[in-house]
Amino acid sequence: MSVATRSITLEEFDTLPDDGVERWVTRGQLREKPISTRSLLHAHAVAMISCHLVNWNATQQRPRGKVLSGDAGVIFNRDSEVTILGVDIAYINAELASRKLDRKSRIEGVPTLAVEIRSPSNDDDEIAEKISQYIECGVPLVWIVDPWFQTVTVHRPNHQPEMFNNTEEITGESHLPGFRLPVIQMFDDPRA
Repeated sequence: MSVATRSITLEEFDTLPDDGVERWVTRGQLREKPISTRSLLHAHAVAMISCHLVNWNATQQRPRGKVLSGDAGVIFNRDSEVTILGVDIAYINAELASRKLDRKSRIEGVPTLAVEIRSPSNDDDEIAEKISQYIECGVPLVWIVDPWFQTVTVHRPNHQPEMFNNTEEITGESHLPGFRLPVIQMFDDPRA
């Protein structure tokens, strides 16, 4: 991974080429690495978790939030040190979902939930940095999902992380009212 030696603005970020390089901005600093191919376990976990969140969201009163997946672009702040991240899965509340998207179709604001699915190319430092970024930017609920070990680690501001394994159930706490899911269902398709 390379780190730019200068700050970058949102406008400069928007001019970067789409050339097979994964790019994000942390506190105004451009970060890059080659795009990695996601494993089937990663892709399946994204699909399963998104499906469960979409089904839960459909039970909520209108106006509803939205579930986004597939490296949803999120702009956390537009001051002198912008942070732009791609989130594997995000849930945004109704107010944020009702905003007009910018020309690059990114969300400007803080998701209620950010879910990162570990890939073979993710190292512990990269995951720790993303958790730190989400918490610093005000995301109230962060799930780090490990499809190989079938665990979910929940991170919240001012709380110790909690790990749940495939014999336990995860909830959305007060942030996703009524959301409950056995962890195993994030990985196993009961129809298969």
